[in-house]
Amino acid sequence: MRFSQLKIYVKQVFNPEFFTSIKTYNRQLFVSDLSAGIIVGVVALPLAIAFAIASGVAPESGLITAIIAGFLISFFGGSRVQIGGPTGAFIVIVYGIVQNHGIDGLIIATIMAGLILVIMGFLKLGTLIRFVPYPIVVGFTSGIAVVIFSSQIKDFFGLSVTDPVPSNFIDKWIFYFQNFDFVNFWALGIGVFTVLVSVFWSRINKKIPGTLIALLITTIFTAVCNIEVETIGSVFGEIKATIPKPTIPHINFETFRNLLGPAFTIAMLGAIESLLSAMVADGAMGTQHRSNTELIGQGIANIVTPFFGGIPATGAIARTMTNIRNGGKTPIAGMIHAIVLLLIMLFFGKWAAYIPMSTLAGILVVVAYNMSEWRSFKGLLKNNKSDVVVLLVTFFLTVIIDLTVAIQFGLLLAVILFLKRVIETTDVAVLDQAVQDEVKGNRDAGDPLDIPKGVSVFEISGPFFFGIANKFEEAEKQTSRHEPFIRIIRLYRVPFIDSTGLNNLRAFIERSQKSGVRIILSGAQSSVRENLIQSGIVDLVGNENVCNNIQLALEHARTLVEEKNVEN
Repeated sequence: MRFSQLKIYVKQVFNPEFFTSIKTYNRQLFVSDLSAGIIVGVVALPLAIAFAIASGVAPESGLITAIIAGFLISFFGGSRVQIGGPTGAFIVIVYGIVQNHGIDGLIIATIMAGLILVIMGFLKLGTLIRFVPYPIVVGFTSGIAVVIFSSQIKDFFGLSVTDPVPSNFIDKWIFYFQNFDFVNFWALGIGVFTVLVSVFWSRINKKIPGTLIALLITTIFTAVCNIEVETIGSVFGEIKATIPKPTIPHINFETFRNLLGPAFTIAMLGAIESLLSAMVADGAMGTQHRSNTELIGQGIANIVTPFFGGIPATGAIARTMTNIRNGGKTPIAGMIHAIVLLLIMLFFGKWAAYIPMSTLAGILVVVAYNMSEWRSFKGLLKNNKSDVVVLLVTFFLTVIIDLTVAIQFGLLLAVILFLKRVIETTDVAVLDQAVQDEVKGNRDAGDPLDIPKGVSVFEISGPFFFGIANKFEEAEKQTSRHEPFIRIIRLYRVPFIDSTGLNNLRAFIERSQKSGVRIILSGAQSSVRENLIQSGIVDLVGNENVCNNIQLALEHARTLVEEKNVEN
């Protein structure tokens, strides 16, 4: 590929929405973006801290992610109104990486995930990611919600235990039931209050989020009344109100190999969630996002942010919709949201040490409920068996085993079921004069072909690939006991043919020719015909035996039959 062609290709794939929006930007748009950006920045504050703590990292890591990744996603992304930052979907995988590989492992895995996202974008996989089966998305989203809820029980109830909470789901709940005698009722009251305010505050005011109101009230109450509950300060110490200098982690091949699976999971989660968020935003705004650019923007953000101590980031549906509802029109609203968070961190970050842990647990309980999609989960249980299997397998693997295993196994299972459905839609039929005589007596069978005696037609409908090898062999066995003089292979309903299909077709032709049966190919689409030429099958049957449609093939076959009869 020449440099000029490469430049054109890159421009087609990577075209950030910011550079398009800025061309027609005006004061009115800025006022709308400024208002929305400030509100979304305030909304993102408690969520960024809560997601970081639940992920097993310092609270400032969530703020750094929301600031740096949020800015870069808006600047380089392909959506006009996408708000990026840490999300609940990453909690499970990030917590697991930190426990098994430490902070350096998380940094490396996030950078690797960013590189994967950039590659996916340049390979134009953005449109394909949107077609990940819905049962998989609901399965692991609901599973993540259950895991998040389970991880917050200790802080929500203020269980005053020194033993670490087990990471395994079942062991975790056994641990909780064994220690419910140590409930801190002040913490429980704060947690319940946070949930109630987060849920019902919207009835009073829809612009100011209930989570922020609950956080402010409970923090002030705890500080003024000197309530004995765990706070961010008592657990993590003072929040550093600065952006740290970039650090470069040590990496070797063994570390790379161990983190490839988690990195792939982060990339897939980030891709799916960001594109789903962008699609929801398109529906609300009447716009069209650039999926491949969005993936590249997400990738850049996840490559840069970890060097400053951040965690994985992606598009956040709730914050994106908050941006839209409050007037956000361009990526500048997302950039303003990041700047607002930076100012809050620099000037008010030290006060975050007084936030009760049970408040953050209450916020995450609400997040888990909103993520659970229990209505969609319940609805999918009424679908066909294959969808139910994919849903339940993905869900239980996420909850009981591991999110990395769940998403990989879920995708594999979905591919297998997809192939099964494709195979079921592909048909290989054998038509000859006897069959057509039966068709003539059936009013619903359509117009029969006028097939001469001594000629049979193999009609393939659907993709001709490795999955239908058995069907092709079964169709071959259905041919009459007396070998026909000519076989027409009708391919006009074959959208593509793979190497296995070509190999099966070649073997079938060679067997037929050894038996003295002549082969005519009919109606192959241009892409399929090109494959037939390149594989040498056209040379095998002879170019004169390749016809554009079935009528020409039948005329050619009739001529050959007449010539054969004259010879006899």
